[in-house]
Amino acid sequence: MNGKLFVQAIIKFISGVVMVALMIFLPAGNLNYWNGWLFMGILFIPMFIAGIILMLKSPQLLKIRLNTKENESEQKTVILLSGIMFLAGFVLCGFNYRFSWIVLPKWVIIGATILFLISYILYAEVLRENTYLSRTIEVQDGQKVIDTGLYGIVRHPMYLVTILLFLAMPLVLGSVISFLIFLVYPMILAKRIKNEEKVLEEQLAGYKEYKQKVKYKLIPFVW
Repeated sequence: MNGKLFVQAIIKFISGVVMVALMIFLPAGNLNYWNGWLFMGILFIPMFIAGIILMLKSPQLLKIRLNTKENESEQKTVILLSGIMFLAGFVLCGFNYRFSWIVLPKWVIIGATILFLISYILYAEVLRENTYLSRTIEVQDGQKVIDTGLYGIVRHPMYLVTILLFLAMPLVLGSVISFLIFLVYPMILAKRIKNEEKVLEEQLAGYKEYKQKVKYKLIPFVW
């Protein structure tokens, strides 16, 4: 086991837990926000398990996934917009609980939780299919075009999965107001995809042919 990589992963994980907890529970005003605990559980328990599996089975992929430093200047704007979306969305979830602005029925929260967990399974499948999957836009040494499995349906299955995950988040937390904020995420992704496809066409052999084979970027039969 790579000790340095393990420490890096643990620090990132703990930082993520603390950051999300602060954004949710501080605005909520107390720790009785049960939606917050539900969300923390379904988000971070699978994430911890997946991290352990990657550490043991595919440390190189874990190393790639931990790198969040973008080389493409255009993507820095995308990251900034995403950060603002998450901050505003999570904080408003806490305030929605604190002041009882709009209380969602439990069946909506249960349905969103199920959707979130299914999306997490699809997330894991995308990672299994594409071991080159970086969180930044880059082409790695020896990288090949993946055109099977979910990549045979849409060109960016990871982004489709993250849309499902992110739209489920505010509903798990019980806030339709935050859900409306998170609806900007597909538009942010559209900007990212446009830049990413340009880079892949220029630097990844066979990607132009892959675009002709798989017509849809994100949503089958739509776009």
